[in-house]
Amino acid sequence: MERGGPGGPAPDRGLAPATPAPRQEPGTGAEAGAPGPGAVGSRRLLLCLYLVGFLDLFGVSMVVPLLSLHVKSLGVSPTVAGIVGSSYGILQFFSSTLVGCWSDVAGRQSSLLVCILFSALGYLILGASTNVFLFVLARVPVGLFKHTLSISKALLSDLVSEKERPLVLGQFNTASSVGFILGPVVGGYLTELDGGFYLTAFICFSVFILNAGLVWISPWSDGKRGGAKDGPRWGQSHALWGRTGSGTQAAARPPQVEVVATLRGLWHLLGSAAWDVLLVRWLMALAVMLYHSNFVLALQERFGLRPRMAGYLLGSGSALGALAGLALGPVLRLAGHQPRQLLLHSSALTCLLLLAFAATRSVAVMVLCSTLLSVSTSIGRTCITDLQLSVGGAGAGGALLGLGQSVTAVGRVIAPLLSGVAQEVSPCAPPGLGAALALAAVIIMSLNRPHSGSDGSDRLKSE
Repeated sequence: MERGGPGGPAPDRGLAPATPAPRQEPGTGAEAGAPGPGAVGSRRLLLCLYLVGFLDLFGVSMVVPLLSLHVKSLGVSPTVAGIVGSSYGILQFFSSTLVGCWSDVAGRQSSLLVCILFSALGYLILGASTNVFLFVLARVPVGLFKHTLSISKALLSDLVSEKERPLVLGQFNTASSVGFILGPVVGGYLTELDGGFYLTAFICFSVFILNAGLVWISPWSDGKRGGAKDGPRWGQSHALWGRTGSGTQAAARPPQVEVVATLRGLWHLLGSAAWDVLLVRWLMALAVMLYHSNFVLALQERFGLRPRMAGYLLGSGSALGALAGLALGPVLRLAGHQPRQLLLHSSALTCLLLLAFAATRSVAVMVLCSTLLSVSTSIGRTCITDLQLSVGGAGAGGALLGLGQSVTAVGRVIAPLLSGVAQEVSPCAPPGLGAALALAAVIIMSLNRPHSGSDGSDRLKSE
């Protein structure tokens, strides 16, 4: 990763933190005009986190497509299977914000390591789930602690400058997407073996243990930015909420008290600078879920295509979405390094593509819309994550990402219901409704630019 702009190295840019960096020894690092050991360690840590993201979704995507088949093989009714399947989303809804807040207070490395280990425990139990009780028990630690990707993104935000953050997040999403593409292929092959599901779950457990080892041996001492061990100090978020109490007294407070204080500050932030960001995230996530909800059925009923064609389109779309993360750098330069503006444009493009997908009767136009939607939604997800981290700052970035996951979980509950009602009207209705929701998101961003823009986040960070 290059330091500074295209015109040459900049001693005060590159992997410079968004919060004050720890004191450097004279004559080293940026003061000497060359990358210091902290910058080199940060680059190594970035590569480790990219690998963690790849392995995370690689392991998960091996198992998730097989869950419905496995729970059916346990002899439960479809209703019970649906209730069991929804337990994960319910647990994620309640735990996302708390775990994100905990990572802000206790530190990224320790919280990431604990989340990986508890997730590994869940998949280990899943590999031994010969009855529905063990299956439900296996989903509990995964539902409560499978927040590894959001904590990794918060950690990436701690390691790079605000200007570089969208590019780094895009590269992280690319690495994760590649794992998500390869995982189902490996899982499908293993399932055909005797005891294939149990073998796949055990391999997923092994992948998470490997991830825990990577987090444990990562060069934190070289790449970390100031704070308590690997994250922000307890009480560091006080400035974010405008409090001016003693830093020493704040740092001496117990972590559980600091978690409560951060949650209160998060509520204050929701009323001032974060509500529109989360609302846009919810609207865009719901719009895309409506598009995916009846994608295979729409291809069959509207265009007479077989499910195999839908598989090809979804696979190629995932690959293009992964490549879009690598192309985010040039796209950001075209947008003047303004993620909010890029999010506005990508959301407007998503709205138009959803509308075209709902209205067209041409297979060629449908394929073009599906292809471009993979790119626009990938860029939009990266930009909305960057905006959440900008608004939350170093003291509440993890909590705001967790809250965003909870918001998305609400969308996962509502989307099937809206899709079912819309399909009663027409197969074209779900993507049409998604286009309307995306248009609402575009209008909200246009009317609330000061809140969603970088100026507001810079002000929060500088208080």
